[in-house]
Amino acid sequence: MAWNNPWYDPSLAHHTPEGFCNPEPDLRQPGDLRRWQRERKAQGLPLPPAQGYPQFTAQWWQPADLSGNDDRVWWLGHACLMLRTGGKITLIDPALSLRASPLRFYGPQRKTPAALAIADFPRVDCVLISHNHYDHLDLPTIKAIIKRFPQTEFVVPLGLARWFRKRGARRVTELDWWQFTCIGGLRVHAVPARHWSMRTLWDRNRSLWCGWVVQYQALNFWFSGDSGYSENLLEIPRRLGPFNLAALPVGAYAPEWFMQGQHMDPQQAVSLYGDLGQPLTVPIHWGVFELADESLDAPPQVLSDALQASGMDGERFAAWRIGESRGLANICQE
Repeated sequence: MAWNNPWYDPSLAHHTPEGFCNPEPDLRQPGDLRRWQRERKAQGLPLPPAQGYPQFTAQWWQPADLSGNDDRVWWLGHACLMLRTGGKITLIDPALSLRASPLRFYGPQRKTPAALAIADFPRVDCVLISHNHYDHLDLPTIKAIIKRFPQTEFVVPLGLARWFRKRGARRVTELDWWQFTCIGGLRVHAVPARHWSMRTLWDRNRSLWCGWVVQYQALNFWFSGDSGYSENLLEIPRRLGPFNLAALPVGAYAPEWFMQGQHMDPQQAVSLYGDLGQPLTVPIHWGVFELADESLDAPPQVLSDALQASGMDGERFAAWRIGESRGLANICQE
């Protein structure tokens, strides 16, 4: 079926009449998906954590504590982060339900509990969504937010506003790469990422994907979203840095031959961390869903090894526990 991109701008490299694209070449070849599926099934991948799932949860999970009223950042597991700034709550890519799937009975299932439920939130003022994959745009979570907090503002990449309005969202802002909006004291920039979008068999790359830069008083925070590594990402700190907080993905990287165009591995994340000047960085995109071939406990260990090999400050890019938080005042003073 023919489809023309209503946002098509021939002056922008990531716009095409058929949808959106990465400036970088697509590394996948026809048949690669089936090859990966065959190989992982034959090898029984991913393997469970070395000490089992209960021990993994005991080591890497805690309930999120929302007490107090200071400005803070929480990692709620996978790619979901929460900011409290001036008493207002911003969620990024909240996926808090049981599966990352359009089906309730099939698809990637949580291996660790959600650190919070929407019923636990005192308010949700703003939600940032990086792209439409099910582990980032979770329908049950979004429906719960809209029902409980109907005045929530949603900021999304081009092509996603209609999806949110059909689900009852009243306030939705769409942004292209390098555009920004101001909400509740935050300045929110959509920035490039090396990824793709697809929610059905008929909408591949018809909505955009992005990362976010969130600025609030002294805070300058880059959330990369899902992204393969690219030197093009360095344009983000050149334009909007320096950053004192970042969130970089370290999971869903194996096998490299299949995943490298869409997910960076821990070694690449460490390289990017160094290029940023080693700000406090939250390792994301791990610990909840088994989306690739590495075990659930591999990313923090591989990250630690990569940091040690690099000679950089490992404490500022060490794995957080799901539900852990840090005060923004301390981050901004470092």
